[in-house]
Amino acid sequence: MFTLNCKGRLLVVDKPRVMGIINCTPDSFYEGSRFLQKDDALREAEKMLTEGATLLDIGAQSTRPGSPRIGAEEELKRVIDIIGSIHTHFPEAILSIDTYFSQVAAEAVQAGASIINDISAGSMDEEMLTIAAKLNTPYICMHMKGEPSTMHQDPQYDDVTKEVLEFFIHKLEQCRQAGIEDIIIDPGFGFGKTIQHNFRLLKELAAFSILRKPLLLGLSRKSTIYRTLGGTAEEALNGTTVLNTIGLINGAQILRVHDVKEAVETIKLFEAYRIA
Repeated sequence: MFTLNCKGRLLVVDKPRVMGIINCTPDSFYEGSRFLQKDDALREAEKMLTEGATLLDIGAQSTRPGSPRIGAEEELKRVIDIIGSIHTHFPEAILSIDTYFSQVAAEAVQAGASIINDISAGSMDEEMLTIAAKLNTPYICMHMKGEPSTMHQDPQYDDVTKEVLEFFIHKLEQCRQAGIEDIIIDPGFGFGKTIQHNFRLLKELAAFSILRKPLLLGLSRKSTIYRTLGGTAEEALNGTTVLNTIGLINGAQILRVHDVKEAVETIKLFEAYRIA
């Protein structure tokens, strides 16, 4: 069991939890997750919360392989009003800001977010770890080899699980020294990793339990699934459920997904299986 202090509210991770994805961007890899208008984002937030999401992860920049970068100011234009609106309408919801910019993180937390989700683990903004510590929010620390525009170009590992684990051992110490108290780790499926690397990480996911941190699994509708099956992201829901189930068996505590209802059902069945 893990406990996370979300701006004075205690999130107890005593069983697997679901994080719903809301993208305020026109170019995220899965079209069904794009909510550019505030009213659309509010409706999706309400739907996800009703279906059982514990957290909502809101971002304004696509980080799919090869995607173009936008600056902090453009991110803020896209995301701040939406975060503020969701927080106003659903004040009990735990909101996460998906950004690698410390400025965006700070303003999003002021607007109502209470978790920072940084795909770069502080490597793309040298102020991020310091700001995250000052904001006193949980910090999702993800592994990424390279950066989004180039990470898909022939990533190489001698042992992907060992390298990612060593990265987290080093990064957790950096976070500790910066003053960050609550950390969630995300192995970064698809971020500078081939399909084979992703399956190896999933198979060896239990190795990350030695870090004694909540483990987030982000495989929802990704290319590892739909390319293996010969389909598209739109056709990858069933495959997502299969890999989420494997992830739960191997120790995942948070499922970051586009489809909340199915993830909640997956966890219910997994919990019934686990205690049988």
